[in-house]
Amino acid sequence: MSLKLNTTFKAAIIWFCVSSGTVIAQTLPLSNNLIGFNSDEGERLLIQSRSREDFFPLSMQFVTQNNQAFCGVASIIMVLNSLGVIAPETPQYSPYRVFTQENFFSNEKTKKVITPEVVSRQGITLEQLGGLISSYDVQAKVYHAADTNLEQFRKIVSENLKQPNNFVIVNYLRKEIGQERGGHISPIAAYNEQTDRFLIMDVSRYKYPPVWVKAADLWKAINTKDIVSGKTRGFVVVSKNS
Repeated sequence: MSLKLNTTFKAAIIWFCVSSGTVIAQTLPLSNNLIGFNSDEGERLLIQSRSREDFFPLSMQFVTQNNQAFCGVASIIMVLNSLGVIAPETPQYSPYRVFTQENFFSNEKTKKVITPEVVSRQGITLEQLGGLISSYDVQAKVYHAADTNLEQFRKIVSENLKQPNNFVIVNYLRKEIGQERGGHISPIAAYNEQTDRFLIMDVSRYKYPPVWVKAADLWKAINTKDIVSGKTRGFVVVSKNS
């Protein structure tokens, strides 16, 4: 890789870290199996990656979840804004339109899936995540871990990350990748082929930085049962309607 490309990437990564707006120095420590994006090694993994088409769109729309149950909502608006889907009107930004965690539920179809009040109390399941996304003008394909395997997961997600205008949101159990507590939802931004790691853009930015996680560890984390739905967790592939 040329010095010019390395320099370009380094500048972009620095811009991303600065523009994100959340101080990451006080986040929780990472276990040894995870690599923080805010590290020299984390930066190198992105530079080496050949599957990073989603990184820049998502980084431009990176947000912190409004409360500890809104990880799914925060992930969805990142993807919808990255896809350029027409957003509801937002008085404070008029005449410009952008999805926010406040206006996302202004769509009546969205409220029929689950209300923001219920989400604030208990979060959302994988199927509800797919339903919320589909309430706008996009396609959402839901994959439960029980219906796939590690090899299929790796192939589907890594191939997606080589293509523009489609994204992957993953639903996983934090403790299976060495983090604190229960289920979580965030988008995936890149895949490093040499180390077989995915980059999770963790929307709980007050708690953890984006991390590189081994594909096998992430698969183990999605192949867990959600106690609310009684089904396995998994991932959702999101793309524009044809």
